[in-house]
Amino acid sequence: MSVLVLGSINMDLVAVAPRFPRPGETLRGHRFFTAPGGKGANQAVAAARLQVPTRMIGRVGNDVFGPALRQALAEAGVDVEGVVIDPEASSGTALIVVEEGGQNAIVVIPGANGRVGAAELARLERWLPEARVLLVQLEVPLEAVVRAVEQAARAGVTVILNPAPAMALPEEIYPWCTWLTPNEVEAEGLVGFSLDDARAIEEAARILVAKGCAHVVITLGERGCVYADRQEVRWVPAYRVPVVDTVAAGDAFNGALAAALWEGRSVAEALRWANAAGALSVTRYGAQPSMPHREELLAFLTQNPPPDRELPP
Repeated sequence: MSVLVLGSINMDLVAVAPRFPRPGETLRGHRFFTAPGGKGANQAVAAARLQVPTRMIGRVGNDVFGPALRQALAEAGVDVEGVVIDPEASSGTALIVVEEGGQNAIVVIPGANGRVGAAELARLERWLPEARVLLVQLEVPLEAVVRAVEQAARAGVTVILNPAPAMALPEEIYPWCTWLTPNEVEAEGLVGFSLDDARAIEEAARILVAKGCAHVVITLGERGCVYADRQEVRWVPAYRVPVVDTVAAGDAFNGALAAALWEGRSVAEALRWANAAGALSVTRYGAQPSMPHREELLAFLTQNPPPDRELPP
């Protein structure tokens, strides 16, 4: 049994600068590096590094980045049989500026990710009988995501939909999602109002549950997350860590959540794993390089008891 990940695979081109440049401004940066990324690939690496069997389904391009991206996934322990090289497309890329303090701005060019479709869905259908969890995001065509989620739900597989980047979703998809994990901005887009206070965030979580999701988590960065199901809404505080780069913190969260659910852990334990993985990821640069290994995560959880329950910020 495995975690199946259907999603994007990118090469990240990262510039570290004192701040974001203004329109028309040329700004001197501190550092440049490339790192494998893409929400789907990041989440697959996050799960695999926690020693959970993980299989990736997606595409890379017929360029210098394609084989390197595929190799990086394999070296992280991800099964890449379902990652194909598209001879007619470039690899997906992300242009990222990270400012001092860890905030980031990203421009994504889909490349081969934009061509994910029938072939990937056929692979998914073939591997669903041996899957326990399906993890998907929105950096591949929405039509493919909808069909993948439906297939997995009908097969009785736990579905985690991380609705990123933000976009409208068809109403039919919500009841097929076991877990929906938007961040604050993505949740605003899904419910149609601003999440400018604690009451609004809680109401958004309730609305998304009412749409049919069994579990909803709205991630809030350093403020932790809000969890909701049909019985409760509760705040889960974040771990306090020094922040250098927030790129892929949400991917670490989702990959660890998938791994914990694959292991059959409780909701409370799964959220602890997810919060801890997200916290560890922001203490280092890069997307996939920042995903914690199992030994790191377990040590962090042992050394850091669950944060005290706090009032909503």
